[in-house]
Amino acid sequence: MPEDKEPLPQVDNFTELGATGLWRTGGFVIDDILPQLRGKQAQTAYRDMAENDPIIGSILFAVERVILQVDWRVDPYDDLVEGSPPTAEDVAAAALVQQCIDDMSHSWHELMIAVVSFLTYGWSYFEIVYKQRKGPDQKDPSKRSKFSDNKIGWRKIVMRAQDSLWQWQFDESGGIKAMVQRDPTTGRLNVIPIEKSLLFRTTAARGNPEGRSILRSAFKAWYYKRRIEEFEAVGVERDLAGLPVGYVPAEWMSASATPAEKASFYAMERIVRGVKRNETEGVILPMMFDENGKQMVDFKLLNSGGSRQFQTGAIIDRYNNQIAMTCLADFIMLGHESVGSFALGASKVDLFMAAVESWVRLIAETFNSHAIPRLIALNGLDTARCPSLTYGQVNAIDLNELGGYLANLTSAQLLTPDNNLEEYLREIAGLPGFRPEPEGSADNTRYAGGQVAPEQSMTQPKGFVGVAATSAGATASPNGNTKTTPVKNPQGGPADQSGGSGIQADITSAGYTGEAPPSSKGPTKNTTGQSGPLTNNQGSTT
Repeated sequence: MPEDKEPLPQVDNFTELGATGLWRTGGFVIDDILPQLRGKQAQTAYRDMAENDPIIGSILFAVERVILQVDWRVDPYDDLVEGSPPTAEDVAAAALVQQCIDDMSHSWHELMIAVVSFLTYGWSYFEIVYKQRKGPDQKDPSKRSKFSDNKIGWRKIVMRAQDSLWQWQFDESGGIKAMVQRDPTTGRLNVIPIEKSLLFRTTAARGNPEGRSILRSAFKAWYYKRRIEEFEAVGVERDLAGLPVGYVPAEWMSASATPAEKASFYAMERIVRGVKRNETEGVILPMMFDENGKQMVDFKLLNSGGSRQFQTGAIIDRYNNQIAMTCLADFIMLGHESVGSFALGASKVDLFMAAVESWVRLIAETFNSHAIPRLIALNGLDTARCPSLTYGQVNAIDLNELGGYLANLTSAQLLTPDNNLEEYLREIAGLPGFRPEPEGSADNTRYAGGQVAPEQSMTQPKGFVGVAATSAGATASPNGNTKTTPVKNPQGGPADQSGGSGIQADITSAGYTGEAPPSSKGPTKNTTGQSGPLTNNQGSTT
């Protein structure tokens, strides 16, 4: 008979059994294998690297500038499963988030500068301070706002400096509960819970709240390069000044030297050690001779006898390249060497920009996962349909290559130009956006080749979203605007707007969104209903 096996224990699928494996003692993380890159020592080392090394400084500056030039926008909730368009509530929620971004006590630009410090230290921690929007006249900053709708907004999202970290608070499974900050001025400990904070980190491996600095792999090269630079500086000084050598009687250096002789020896030693070639240089020695007339005390500078065995410049350049390579930024060394091609530089830049885009995506994901849902919940809105913070193009697109690519696709009839494509092309080229008019209106009428007839285009004041055009035979659309069929010149040219067969434009207030039209006398209108010159409502000819 088969042996009876003991039944397997019941497994609770909702209980976390393991741990992250992060090396820590209490609230202090000790996960790095190098003691000098743990805790306060790590923060000091990374700050030294970022502020005192020209190569690392240029890399961080390049990353910061690229991130700061990225355009950000808030998009309404998009149901990708059902494909349904955003509702009015979705649009209102996105507008609320955008208002909160613009209504903080600091600019979005300043916030991004602080956020990117997580690349240097591996992490950056921000406390979210909220306010109730009661209008711009409030003296209390917790209520002062550009808006007076009593909604909850962001007063500020303020950084808590990395070097002010005292320790972390973890839960039983290793999750982050709070940052404990030690105020460097008062010494007070502030507990900042994660529920009202944002933690940006380069990686969440092992549940480490301190992430991993992008400078971590460059530490060894930086360490040795710094030492060699120090030796090089001392060597240059000694070569220029010469090696100081002092001559003293042998009795001064013997064990049986008298106190006076020892004092004279130590005085000579201080002279040799402290000699410098500068505006205060000079040595005063006693004129002493022995019974044979030989000078007893002397001082000389010995010059270098030749070149050094090692070229320190080449060694330092090697370490500079290694530092840049760890951040995928070795393209900054191109032009400083005798080798390198444009194609190689372009490929290196593309790789670097891909890394920067991954960090930009991380910033957006942190806001979309934590900051925006909390704001939506505080305002009593549906957190299942949260808007999202979206970033624009990070890497510049070669317009010449894109133009050739589109031309090839179009000529092969593999691509059909439409409004979405035009909007995208205008955006990446930095051109003004195109707002298509209602179908059939003068501004939306295009000739063959996709060009708008200049005689049919009307300049709109900013803020107009619908402009109606009327002519003989025009029909009204269901929304109250009019549809017009352009009248072409019998000779086949553009439409004639100067005679009886032309088109007269009727700019109505139906599409006006709040800004005044160009003429202070009111919109231009044909008051007779017949062809001929257009007049405004004051009777003057336009």
